[in-house]
Amino acid sequence: MKAKSLILATAVLAGMAAAPALAQQVNLYTARHYQTDEKLYTDFTKATGIKLNRKDANENEIIEMIRQEGANSPADLMITVDMGRIWKAEQAGILQPVKSAVLDKAVPAYLRDKDGMWFGFSARARVLVINKEKVKPGELKDYEDLAKPEWKGRVCARSGSHIYNLSLLSSMIATIGEDKAEAWARGVKENLARPPQGGDTDQIKAVFAGQCDVALSNSYYYVRLVNSDKAEDKAIVAKTQVVFPNQGNRGTHVNVSGGGLAKNAPNKESAIKFLEYLASDSAQIYFANGNNEWPVTEVPIDNKGLASLGNFKRDSVNVAELGRNQAKAQAIMDKVGWK
Repeated sequence: MKAKSLILATAVLAGMAAAPALAQQVNLYTARHYQTDEKLYTDFTKATGIKLNRKDANENEIIEMIRQEGANSPADLMITVDMGRIWKAEQAGILQPVKSAVLDKAVPAYLRDKDGMWFGFSARARVLVINKEKVKPGELKDYEDLAKPEWKGRVCARSGSHIYNLSLLSSMIATIGEDKAEAWARGVKENLARPPQGGDTDQIKAVFAGQCDVALSNSYYYVRLVNSDKAEDKAIVAKTQVVFPNQGNRGTHVNVSGGGLAKNAPNKESAIKFLEYLASDSAQIYFANGNNEWPVTEVPIDNKGLASLGNFKRDSVNVAELGRNQAKAQAIMDKVGWK
């Protein structure tokens, strides 16, 4: 009897291991912590009937969780912000390629991996926010201007080791070369009005308060203020302005929020449907209206804050370069002392 019981138990366990994954669910590991994304998830389930199970954590925790879970990982998808973080996931070996004509058609080539390892689903620009009372029109045109001696004591920026600044520097390494990128980082560090502190919104507020004349910020932080009904935010917008750098040459640096299919995804078919859904018109419009990011597709949007910034020329270097050059960028920041 014991032998028969052992054989039966082994057969049951083998059957469980071989059982197909539930076709109508997706396990999403996400580092996007925007409450506005809830509608994205609920609309997907309403449209497809596929249940979305979400696990929230920061990108390093997600990468380590999926890596540690290995072949038994329940993760179907990883979604995060900034190409530098997506690159870390790819390098950790936790993603697998996706073949999708829908995604290849919808997402521009420079905002996705050529082999389908990851896709960008929304775009943000690294812009200059100026004090209109202190900076004349046309006085600041390029990122490179921030490193010029005349801006000494006039620049605000968050930590040089933050991924947003590392990605900007990585893009400059790709476009102007490592030596010039290092000279730029050193010049900006020397021109800082105060030690790096806080996030991008803090830099914008510092410009408003007169602590500096120009700050580096991701575009959606500023658009949030434009769309705000708060009197204090309206005052900031009235005194400041966005400048899109490098419009006369390579274009303004853009980054993405995106992700890809987990290496051992148990619900692969449903997971790819969710990725394709993120490139749909309805989801793309929601990225714009929900978090003030630009869609990666050509879908028209209705966001007064984004519209107020106008059109601009984008740097078309493939965002994969932001990951490839990340280690070099960090080494430069450490070398020049932009902490």
